[in-house]
Amino acid sequence: MAFTVPARTAGGMDFLALGALVHRLDPGAIPFRKARTLDVWVSGGEYNVAANLSDGFGQATGVASAMVNYPVGDLIAGGVRAMGVRGLYTHFEHDGVTGPNMATVYSDRGQGVRAPVVFYNRCNEAAALLKPGDFDWKGIFASGCRWFHSGGIFASLGEGTAPLIIEGMKAAKAAGAVTSFDLNFRAKLWKRLGGTAKAQAVLREIVSHVDVLVGNEEDLQLGLGLKGPDVEAKNKLDPSVFFAMMDAVAKDFPSIKVVATTLREVHSTNRHTWGAVLWQEGKTYVSPTCDLDVVCRIGGGDGFAAGCIYGMLNGRSPEESLRLGWAHGAMLTTTPGDTTMVTLEQVEQFAKGGSARVQR
Repeated sequence: MAFTVPARTAGGMDFLALGALVHRLDPGAIPFRKARTLDVWVSGGEYNVAANLSDGFGQATGVASAMVNYPVGDLIAGGVRAMGVRGLYTHFEHDGVTGPNMATVYSDRGQGVRAPVVFYNRCNEAAALLKPGDFDWKGIFASGCRWFHSGGIFASLGEGTAPLIIEGMKAAKAAGAVTSFDLNFRAKLWKRLGGTAKAQAVLREIVSHVDVLVGNEEDLQLGLGLKGPDVEAKNKLDPSVFFAMMDAVAKDFPSIKVVATTLREVHSTNRHTWGAVLWQEGKTYVSPTCDLDVVCRIGGGDGFAAGCIYGMLNGRSPEESLRLGWAHGAMLTTTPGDTTMVTLEQVEQFAKGGSARVQR
């Protein structure tokens, strides 16, 4: 059956994400060990896509997540509302000492030859406590939902999170929604649950319910256990290895209709060359490449996913959808924070080949 996206319904959501909400502390270019002031950004790999689609692309979106009733939770919930995203929460009470907590991500931006440094405090994270039965999927999907999305970081947080994703995927499929998943394989997170073998078993079960997959060739090999092809990439912008793996993806996961990923050559912290690729039902598409002057690279991949999904939600061709993802991911790196600060008009202009000349 050809890949199609259901039509919008009155009062329904265009897109619903399931994942962990976090807050990221950002000292800018100052290393954490010397930081004195911090910006706070509301984030989360799955949520970021919903926020981008709402604020930047005007779509009706929601996020299903854990929420702790304490001031950090209030801060995060306020950020979600500010981006126009509907919060669907399972609530937890904080004990005043140890949690449960909303996770903290620490990430400076680096500069030049000094790379960004990212580390976490996910101790007693509320999202890791989520499990099947925590959301009324039938009620959530009753008013209509066109697209359901989750990701590999959320799947790795606790024993109940992957089964919850599968429960949500099955409910979304029953409601007629497209399902998507960002592999985001992180060996450190899976080590706590049994390592790579456990990750592959869990992720393969999730991906068997997926229509649209986001992930590069390393994610496909490490996260899904697919064998890499006997093809060598000429450089990090060469899509040949990625495309050579699509036969294995199609064979092992016949439900998958679309696979997409970004391509990035890092010259320095602030200078990257950027591209993207998309495979849809046997056909391949490659974006242009561009040089990025990066302000903050965090969230660029989520920006790419949001632009691609916007295109598919709105009947754009695969090539147009890829260009929108490529353009939005690129533009997101020109602003601080994890979610979009640019407009659809700016994204459309750049996707069509626009320049950075002053707009008058």
